[in-house]
Amino acid sequence: MQQDEFETLVKTLCTLDAVPQILKFLQMNSDADVSEAAKSLSGQFALADVDGESRIYHVTTEKDEQGVEQEYVEHIMNEGDDVIRFVAWFFEILFEVKMKDTYQAAGKTYVQPKRS
Repeated sequence: MQQDEFETLVKTLCTLDAVPQILKFLQMNSDADVSEAAKSLSGQFALADVDGESRIYHVTTEKDEQGVEQEYVEHIMNEGDDVIRFVAWFFEILFEVKMKDTYQAAGKTYVQPKRS
């Protein structure tokens, strides 16, 4: 995918309202790599209320060294956050595009999360 195509895609994704819409749009993308990557994530998200916030998590299961299935949960964003957070996560995890670069393609400023 060329840089201008990437920028157009990111800007389009940022006009959508929620993670399910973004995933559906990505699954129908003409770029086979993007489409397949989005399809591979189908059914791997969960919504949970934590500390009064509706949080969106990416949930996967993998077998550990002993062959026991372990569940891994990663907080992606909160419901109501700017969807650029999910878009940037998608491209970083699946295509190794730095979050800063995805934000830049969207015309937004990336702020490094504070370490706790």
